[in-house]
Amino acid sequence: MRDMSTPRTAVPVAALAAACLLAGCEAIPAIEDPGATDAAPGVPGDGRAASPLDNPEGTRPGLAALSSGADEKKARELIGKVATKGRGPRTGYDRDEFGYAWMDTADGVPLARNGCDTRNDLLKRDGQKVAFRKGSDCVVVSMTLADPYTGKEIAWKKADAAEVQIDHVIPLSYAWQLGAARWNESKRRQLANDTLNLLPVDGSANSAKRDSGPASWLPPSKGVRCSYAVRFAQVALKYELPVTTADKETMLEQCGG
Repeated sequence: MRDMSTPRTAVPVAALAAACLLAGCEAIPAIEDPGATDAAPGVPGDGRAASPLDNPEGTRPGLAALSSGADEKKARELIGKVATKGRGPRTGYDRDEFGYAWMDTADGVPLARNGCDTRNDLLKRDGQKVAFRKGSDCVVVSMTLADPYTGKEIAWKKADAAEVQIDHVIPLSYAWQLGAARWNESKRRQLANDTLNLLPVDGSANSAKRDSGPASWLPPSKGVRCSYAVRFAQVALKYELPVTTADKETMLEQCGG
């Protein structure tokens, strides 16, 4: 989904939703950041949401909360390995630098070249009660999503597609400013379509996030914040991306550091 760096203005969401779907944007601006809650992160009815510590490739659904001190210790150790660097300018950034949105041909990541675009792969991975377009085993037209960011259950239909957006855990603009501007096109395409870096989430929460790092935005559901920090670190380590010092400190804090 496309990163947005300009200040929020009062822009009708519906007018942007269609463009968002076509462009694969990371966020629709002008939606206020939801207040933090103590709600447990969304877990599908069969309890299949995976802990990020048990899901290093991101091929399993959801983002389950870490439930023990031992897991939090492992989380801090993982986050501690992430390098830090100042965030550079956004000069030259464009979503197309990471390939067209939701391409199935980004080699080197799970689910590539399976005949289904990345967005639908993610909806199938995390959705419950998934229904497909007639004659297709790819295009999802309805499902139920247990949203990890807000803890709420979303009954989603393709007619209201922007209600569920695919979040790049490390936003593409953030990655550009921390080093991806110097990557080759193949590596940027991998980051944009890697299951490890992608989560279907509540559209409003994703819109509020925009291209923020953890120091500026965390999931409203407090119970999932350590897991979110772990996933952010996993992506950073896989792609040898540093994060800002403030972001790393915030990540450690979410896991008791």
